[in-house]
Amino acid sequence: MTLSWEGEDEDARAARRAADQKAALEAGRTGEPLRLGNEFSEIRVSRVETRNGSRLLVESTRSGQWVALCPLELEALTWQNTATFAAMIGNPFGPLLPEEEK
Repeated sequence: MTLSWEGEDEDARAARRAADQKAALEAGRTGEPLRLGNEFSEIRVSRVETRNGSRLLVESTRSGQWVALCPLELEALTWQNTATFAAMIGNPFGPLLPEEEK
């Protein structure tokens, strides 16, 4: 018995694209990754070089989710207050703002 679902092919293509993007980022890793963790979370942070400059690759070692942030996106984090981060944590494993419909 094989299980399938509506949108299975689209999900598979998106997963392959994400895996390819992450592999390309990891190919540009410089230095040793830094691991940070506590009882709630563990992340690995690495500097990666891309054709558009340096990025910070932040990976969740537990969930496998990741994001690559440019210097401006990192600076934008410094403009936030604790309420922003509380809202982000209050919606775990999902974006703070929903993606726009295509």
